[in-house]
Amino acid sequence: MVDDIFGGRRSAHQEAADRQEPVDVTPDARPAPGDGDGRSRGVRAWRGRRVAVIGSLAAIGVLGAGLVGSTGLRIVAQKDASLSAPDEAAGLVRDDGEQARSTADYLHSAFAAGIDLDHSTAAVYRDPSAADRSVLVFGGTALLWSPEHDLDALLTIVGDEEGSVTGVHQVPAGTYGGVMKCGSTPTDDQEMPVCGWADHGSIAVALFPGRTVDESAALLADLRMDLQQRD
Repeated sequence: MVDDIFGGRRSAHQEAADRQEPVDVTPDARPAPGDGDGRSRGVRAWRGRRVAVIGSLAAIGVLGAGLVGSTGLRIVAQKDASLSAPDEAAGLVRDDGEQARSTADYLHSAFAAGIDLDHSTAAVYRDPSAADRSVLVFGGTALLWSPEHDLDALLTIVGDEEGSVTGVHQVPAGTYGGVMKCGSTPTDDQEMPVCGWADHGSIAVALFPGRTVDESAALLADLRMDLQQRD
């Protein structure tokens, strides 16, 4: 899946990104209530598919009423988020070497081709105690109406025809809430943990070579506290 920093392989999705072809991840995308231009702010439906535009004020009224209550409060609380890539996060150090920057840029292009975000970033974080346990993080911000659906779709981009992300399950999301999930994807010589989070204002996924799934889940929760901010 990932290039030399993680010792993986190039997937069909990555080759598509190199050709600047969008990745079709959600063929049955649905319109997002309240989005001014009728397009979902989550994962796109690619290759000519269009999100249906809400056809009447009555429909908008019904959908709007459904947002009242706990869901509406969560959206208000989570929608204004930002992500950064600080020099240090959760005891790891951002790797600004040429190979790390190339890896981050490559994965950013591959993921950004399949998800519609207002702002996005990618970075490689080096573990000072183990050179082979670098962590790659991609994430971004947007108003997401269906965070879990969008996270599931983003996790599919990590996999490819030869080895998708398997064993996906929910793990504790931590202080910021939303949903967090982990699974694993095969590389040349091991199963590599993949974890991600999503809430109504942000989404991110990270790859954790050299760690167990449980270790990766705990580390992502710590990384999130240093990467994510809310207004």
